[in-house]
Amino acid sequence: MRFEGLNVSEFFSNIKDKLSKVTKGVGDNSDLESPNAANSTGLNSSQSPPELSGRITGERSEYVISEDAEPPEESELASEYSYSEQDEFPIVKRDWEGLRRLIVWLEIEPQVSSLQEKGKRLLGPGLSLLGNKLPEQSHSSELPENSAPPNTELQINTELQENSAPPNTELQINTELQESIAPPNTKLQINTEVQENSAPLNTELQINTELQESIVPPEDSAPQKNTKKRLSRRPKFWIGLGVLSIGSGALIYGLWILYTLDKGLPDVNDLSAFNRDGTLTIKAADNTILLQSGPATRDKLKLKEIPELLTKAFIAIEDRRFYEHRGVDYQGIVRSIASNVIARDLVQGGSTITQQLARVVFLNQERSLKRKVREALLAQKIERELTKEQVLERYLNLVYLGSDAYGVADAAWVFFSKSVDKLTLAEMATLAGLPPAPSEYSPLVNPDIAKQRRNIVLQQMQESKVITEAQAKEAQAEPIKVKQSQPKRFKVVAPYFASYIRKELPRYVSKDALESGGLTVETTVDLKWQKIAEQVIKDAIDVDGRRQGFEQAALVSIEAKTGEVKALVGGGSFKDSQFNRATQALRQPGSTFKGLVYAAAMGAGFSPYDSYEDAPIIIDGYQPNNYGKKFSGWRSISDALTSSVNVVAVRVLMDVGFEPAIKLAHDMGIKSKLSPIYSLALGSSEVNLLELTNAYGTLASEGNFIEAHGITKVIDQRGDVIYKADFKPKRVLDKDSAAITTWMLEGVVTGGTGGPASLGDRAVAGKTGTSEKVRDLWFIGYIPQVVTGVWLGNDDNYPTGGTSGTAAYNWRDFMSKAVKGMPVQEFPKLPKLEGRKGSIKAKPVEPKEIIRGMIMNDDGAIVPYNPNPEPKHREPAYQEPAYQEPAYKEPAYQEPAYQEPERYQEPRY
Repeated sequence: MRFEGLNVSEFFSNIKDKLSKVTKGVGDNSDLESPNAANSTGLNSSQSPPELSGRITGERSEYVISEDAEPPEESELASEYSYSEQDEFPIVKRDWEGLRRLIVWLEIEPQVSSLQEKGKRLLGPGLSLLGNKLPEQSHSSELPENSAPPNTELQINTELQENSAPPNTELQINTELQESIAPPNTKLQINTEVQENSAPLNTELQINTELQESIVPPEDSAPQKNTKKRLSRRPKFWIGLGVLSIGSGALIYGLWILYTLDKGLPDVNDLSAFNRDGTLTIKAADNTILLQSGPATRDKLKLKEIPELLTKAFIAIEDRRFYEHRGVDYQGIVRSIASNVIARDLVQGGSTITQQLARVVFLNQERSLKRKVREALLAQKIERELTKEQVLERYLNLVYLGSDAYGVADAAWVFFSKSVDKLTLAEMATLAGLPPAPSEYSPLVNPDIAKQRRNIVLQQMQESKVITEAQAKEAQAEPIKVKQSQPKRFKVVAPYFASYIRKELPRYVSKDALESGGLTVETTVDLKWQKIAEQVIKDAIDVDGRRQGFEQAALVSIEAKTGEVKALVGGGSFKDSQFNRATQALRQPGSTFKGLVYAAAMGAGFSPYDSYEDAPIIIDGYQPNNYGKKFSGWRSISDALTSSVNVVAVRVLMDVGFEPAIKLAHDMGIKSKLSPIYSLALGSSEVNLLELTNAYGTLASEGNFIEAHGITKVIDQRGDVIYKADFKPKRVLDKDSAAITTWMLEGVVTGGTGGPASLGDRAVAGKTGTSEKVRDLWFIGYIPQVVTGVWLGNDDNYPTGGTSGTAAYNWRDFMSKAVKGMPVQEFPKLPKLEGRKGSIKAKPVEPKEIIRGMIMNDDGAIVPYNPNPEPKHREPAYQEPAYQEPAYKEPAYQEPAYQEPERYQEPRY
């Protein structure tokens, strides 16, 4: 049987052994012991059988505890003892009422009752037989040493040590018989110990914890007094030993609880990475904080960056014996209580700085004994594993100081608009006084109370000999001066990129982790590139947009080999509009989609020199038109791409097939739905800027797709990495086909519509695009290391008055600054074309009807094509310009020529 972690049987077995040894020792050393006590059985008393029976019955039932027994009062316990002048020790009543009440008082009645019931079941047969044998008992008062006649009855015996018994002895429930001789007809009942004793015929030994090696003399004999004294000791000894044992058990249990709590304590080595619940911190590639939400510390400082006087101010008021204790300061607790009582105010705290740190990081503000114990244990563990300087550094960076300020650096900015190294002594004392009650002592909320608290801190600093009396008085004389600033964590750097990261985070982190908070997200953004991109987009809107009729712009730049997003701008002003046009706006890409169609053709084994006729054609009711509805005859694929000829692009898509072209586009990074229609070749399916730029990045990385991403690592509040980016390149297009496509796209920049994107020191490949009615202006271009996309337009789809050359110009404006100093790399050479086999199987489209040489009028009528139509007042439907599209040129400023004014003539009146 076990309860509360204690083995009860072992507990009482140990008590029995100790009692046996102690009682035997008392008997051996008694001065009043009779000469024959050593070998006596204690049965030579003159008690009659009825008296003996009554005593046995009484002692057997003396442990029966009433269910409604109440815990005894001290007066009741005292009444159990009676004193006489002749007695050296108090005599305990025979009924053991004192022990019974003690059991109730100690609240161990259920355990004792359970043991009693088990004893009854074990001893029942022996006790019944004992009752039947009592009338036959002998009244012999003296027996020879080491002899026992027949029919001797002994009770339950756990050990018979070197004893002899005459015949007719009966053994009953004997645990151990050690070197004993049992004559016939001898009956032995349960006895704890019978030590070197002999019993006469028909003699019964009581159920006794011990049979001391002594002879009980008659009542009027001299040794009886000594016997009474020894017996009077026994209950007192039992009571004391019971209390001691129970207390020891409680102590052991308490130590076990402490051991369990200590083993369950968290690791304290990663405190530097700790973030509170509900916080989110997003960092740039260089660890600059882009965004913080929730109760987070913005500026975390090294201890050497914090003024020594500020550190000592916190120690003086919060934990004067910081360098002397090991986590818990018991002396400081007593001192703080006394100081607070004398001052009738909260002038000192009882928790050490280490305890406060443990509470902030691992616990909560629950008021419970368990929390306080865990706090103390954690503080001691922190002190074992961290230095005092490390504890101070983490505490000063995490302590909450009110007004959404976490840590001394944030508080210095919020209250005084200063960095910590510029704080005055009075300002330092003001901050040091905030931790116990940040709202009450805030100089922004209660200036007068804040001043009183500040002066208490200065007084404590003086008493700790941190400052002189003169310094203290001078600082106390200063008025409270505050200059409030918004917490730095409310300021967001690269807001469009940060919003993109927040939307991407659920893809990589579980819902539970997001709800718990405390996350730190490390990203790929290069702040240098990001600032360049933001300025380029601002200038594009302010300068080009005003002249060409667009109000928004977006830019995305990706490292081609890794897929890492290095810059992302989703609009002109995040404050005015949080809509991210780089990731959320779905727009028609126009001719920029042709680059993917021609990549599929090269993958299917086509040659860039394959020719197609640029002529009027109607396919299943759809008529592709060029800019100005002009056609130029037979043209190679490469030449058609350079001049952005629409008819050739549609015919190439028909020969490749919808399915292969769409599959490759998706494999290259397009995630939006693409419709299998002829106008797909001209960019009729909507995509966003990020995915289209990612697809061109596959060409830059020679046919290997790597998903564009902005998150490299996510760390939880304990410093554990719960996500780490591990994007592997995937081959989606063979290298030769990718190289041929890049070679053709180089021609777009060197001799086609992408001319404004040309960089003087390195090769550029890319494609312009303009959607219907010039609603969207695009340019997606790349060098071997970087791919960048630019979009210009209006949120309401209102047509612009510009050209795609404007987008190419802004692309160059960004790239020329971003890649300055980057090593120049060359694109792959054009591979051998003869005998080349593609990696994609073409599935040509089989149209139901093709009409050649005819065009469809605006009213739907099909008429023969007239290369020189009469001009009409109606504005023709816009088509993507072919080679006629003029390359964008920045207008040069010309100062007007000076003209001499004509000769002055006096007016006539």
